[in-house]
Amino acid sequence: MTTPLWTSTTAAAATSGSTTEDWAANGVSIDTRTLNQGDLFIALSGPNFDGHDFVGAAFDAGAAAALVEQVDILNGRPGLIVQDTMSAMCALGINARERSAAQIAAITGSVGKTGTKEALAHVLSAQGNTSFSQRNLNNHWGVPLSLARLQSNAKYGIFEIGMNHPGEIKPLARLVRPHVAVVTAIASAHREFFDSVEAIAHAKGEIFASIDGGIAIINRDTEYFSLLSKMAKDAGASSIISFGQHLDSNMRLIECIPNGFGSLIKARWQNELISYQVSQPGVHWAHNSLAVLATADALGAEIHSAAKMLATLPPMQGRGAVHVIPWGDGTIKLIDDSYNASPESMSAALKTLGSLRPCGGRRVAVMGDMLELGDTSRSAHLALKKHIEKNDIDTVFLVGTEITALTEVLHKSQISATADTADALLPSVLSGLRAGDIVIIKASNGIGLDLIVSALTKPEPSPLVSNQG
Repeated sequence: MTTPLWTSTTAAAATSGSTTEDWAANGVSIDTRTLNQGDLFIALSGPNFDGHDFVGAAFDAGAAAALVEQVDILNGRPGLIVQDTMSAMCALGINARERSAAQIAAITGSVGKTGTKEALAHVLSAQGNTSFSQRNLNNHWGVPLSLARLQSNAKYGIFEIGMNHPGEIKPLARLVRPHVAVVTAIASAHREFFDSVEAIAHAKGEIFASIDGGIAIINRDTEYFSLLSKMAKDAGASSIISFGQHLDSNMRLIECIPNGFGSLIKARWQNELISYQVSQPGVHWAHNSLAVLATADALGAEIHSAAKMLATLPPMQGRGAVHVIPWGDGTIKLIDDSYNASPESMSAALKTLGSLRPCGGRRVAVMGDMLELGDTSRSAHLALKKHIEKNDIDTVFLVGTEITALTEVLHKSQISATADTADALLPSVLSGLRAGDIVIIKASNGIGLDLIVSALTKPEPSPLVSNQG
């Protein structure tokens, strides 16, 4: 018989709340749209909504109980009444962490944190019960929710921690209390809210706040490695493991060889040369894989088994998933990297596209604005010109208000179309692609390029599709 994640007794003890009757829940949810049968629904309140308005919908969807602030909201159904539902969710997370014997990793970084988290969870799941942050639940709501879902019998717990502003990571790191803390990379993402990239590095280093006696894993290629190492040591890290191409990296990338839509990776680890396949394309995924294997080893997992599992990493929507799509008298190959973008990740995406050889088609980039760059935005978008040219990108489709600065510096023949919105650009993309093209789609999430991905990957072909060969 499966042990419930929470019962009325354990949840009441954790939150100092009061229960209306006995109940047991196998999961925790804050969203009725994704709620699973048997979940505990937490009625959070935000600036634009009140979760108490959805308690009825939660029970209709199969909730086992609801955590609320007013008993009358329950209408006689099972529940837990607390003074503040957000504080109660944090209390559930704290209690779940305290009762867990799992080895815990926390991951942050300007780029690569979600992919690294997903890959780490994938390889560890083959070696033991693994609980991990779903999707991008990495903020002041997502981290305590993810902790509240930590199963008592988990062997590993993997938690992603993100931020937009200084000071946001430290309290979340103190909730997670990781045995291993990882910084994937430092880049100019969210530059609008920071005085410098060094300030971003310092904010990311807050992940070491509660690492006392644990292991820090840090990208050796970042110029802020020394800063991050000092922060980890000052916080009491027992050791620092580095990864990257730098000659002094503990987990060092030797070679990344594209093959199909993945890569063969050769790396050196503790004086041993290891080779493995990564199912995702791009050298940035090679770096992600180094962080994954170093972290797996630090958590006590078997590193060679973990490396083997990287070949079976499933496609990640919006983060490099590859689609082969019938098109005209052939196919196009689409790399969906539409979830987010920074100058560094945009460069990596164009480098990935440049490493691939179209069969009778072109290298095509559908690119949108990189948001939250502040006063560096124009120069950052203009700087993409050199990456477009260096990687032999044949043509680009541009969407947004900032990235269209490229029309000032690119030759007209390199630009297929521009538009202010993804919806407005879509007809040009559908009519402008040709059989044999390799297409990458990349922008900040707020630009909404997932709309174009959905249109290209839907089962029924669009009447606007070109039949050009």
